[in-house]
Amino acid sequence: MAVHTELTAAEAADRLAIRELFDAYAHCADRRDAKGQMALFTEDTRFVVYMEGAGTEPSQELHGREALTPVFEDLNRYQATMHFNGQSTVQLDGDRATGESYCIAHHLFTDDGDRKLMVAWLRYGDTFVKVDGSWLFTERNLYVDWTETRPSPA
Repeated sequence: MAVHTELTAAEAADRLAIRELFDAYAHCADRRDAKGQMALFTEDTRFVVYMEGAGTEPSQELHGREALTPVFEDLNRYQATMHFNGQSTVQLDGDRATGESYCIAHHLFTDDGDRKLMVAWLRYGDTFVKVDGSWLFTERNLYVDWTETRPSPA
């Protein structure tokens, strides 16, 4: 892992913008803003989901921004969600970057009249590109490390 003792202003701004991109993704998810969430991706984006974690076959692979619509709209089945972003690493390379970020995602729902909470421990492997001065996801790999579903008191 890189330790940065000095950063240029441009590198610091890029790192902050990418962190804000991670956070905007979670914010849009929790606010059910599918259009806003999709706007964080390039037109030709690639989004791959690994429900059984890293090293397994993808359970879903989508190409293009418009293909993301059903994925983000699927969050509407939950009464509420809260995505809490944790640590992240980013490697900058001009107008491209790669990174990994961690997230704990809470999903509240009712099943047969019982209120439940599904918590997912997630990692994202990302590729970013700077387009017209803004950082966007050009590839996002979502790895579900594990989940837990439990009763949730009212």
